[in-house]
Amino acid sequence: MSRLITLAKTNRKEFKRFAKFLAVGTTGFIVDFGVFNLLYKALSFPPVLAQAISFTLAAINNFLWNRYWTYPDSRSKPLLRQFGMFFTLSVIGLLIRTPIFALFSGPMVTFVESMQYGPFAGLVAFAINTLHISIEQLGLNAALVIAVLVVLFWNFFSNRFITYSDVKFGK
Repeated sequence: MSRLITLAKTNRKEFKRFAKFLAVGTTGFIVDFGVFNLLYKALSFPPVLAQAISFTLAAINNFLWNRYWTYPDSRSKPLLRQFGMFFTLSVIGLLIRTPIFALFSGPMVTFVESMQYGPFAGLVAFAINTLHISIEQLGLNAALVIAVLVVLFWNFFSNRFITYSDVKFGK
């Protein structure tokens, strides 16, 4: 932990960029999960297709915020070229994320089913009865959380060193 604090102090500007990247990622997360649940629950899209579409819209959201807020000094590259780089890396992220999502979907649905009878029974009951979220949907959302967390690191580092390579590393 102290090593992480030392690293943050010596690389304040990069740490601040990472914090902004996480904030942008949070908006992308909201877009991603909102669109996923709308497509899956309201429009009956297959879950793997729903998460691919939601990922794409979140990637567009994230590019715009990152270009203009996280890396405002990255304007030496033309907008479309930079978007192409960002989107290509996002598609690679999607290729990483999709099998992770598919792999964890079934086990997470089973896990959530088992939670109905454990210490989190009240939380599961609240989601089902008050929010009208099915066990399957809860499990799929849990699988999506796992996939998003894994891809977070790919997205940050690949974009920092490729898409935003024109931004100098500063202290």
